[in-house]
Amino acid sequence: MFSRITAVNKIRKKLKENEVSIGSWMQLNSPDVAEIMGQAGFDWVAVDMEHGSISHSDLPNIFRALELGGTLPIARIAEGTLSNCKQALDAGAGGIIAPMIMDAEQLEQIINWCCWPPKGIRGVGYSRANLYGKHFDTYRNEAQAPLIIAQIEHIKAVNNLESILSVGGLDATIIGPYDLSASMGLTGDLEHPGVIKAGKKVIEISNKIGIPSGLHVVAPDKEKLKIATDNGYSFIAYSLDAVFLTDKIDNPY
Repeated sequence: MFSRITAVNKIRKKLKENEVSIGSWMQLNSPDVAEIMGQAGFDWVAVDMEHGSISHSDLPNIFRALELGGTLPIARIAEGTLSNCKQALDAGAGGIIAPMIMDAEQLEQIINWCCWPPKGIRGVGYSRANLYGKHFDTYRNEAQAPLIIAQIEHIKAVNNLESILSVGGLDATIIGPYDLSASMGLTGDLEHPGVIKAGKKVIEISNKIGIPSGLHVVAPDKEKLKIATDNGYSFIAYSLDAVFLTDKIDNPY
């Protein structure tokens, strides 16, 4: 039987021991796709509520399908709000990927919203996360420490990174390469020297402070995945469901 807290602790252990944790990304609103993704061998899959067509009511069935394969569901929330954090975690997400983190104060607020008291202010109640009260007592500890991943996807965040990484309760960061390039006036030009330099700065500061850094390798290209790990990224999202599909579909004529 799948254990969410065991999966969370396994990922945390990897990150603390400087091992690589590889997950993927879902945008398609389909438990069938989630079941396939969940049995592909990823540590985790981020369910994209920012750019995907996935609502809070869709999460339980998608999460169940991922869990069938022993894969931890993580929610990439649409934006950092108390409601978004609470509903995703109550549905059974093992953690939150918080988009467009710009500064330490913003991240502190999100962590506060994600945790039950006394650590935070997230509302306490029966939900799928604690099997509607059956596992309430054991979930109390889990609800104090969900995985928290901050997305670094703006040049302002890169410039504020030292203070962002100083926030207690942060497990890792992950670069959103397209938004980061856009914030620099280089939308989609991921190989531009300025974008590459920003990524190297994230790795250098992260290594200095001791917080794992990550990257979304959007193209399903194992050579690019190897480059990311060789460059020092340890929390890596490898492509996404829709791109896996479109990468393999060609016009038959």
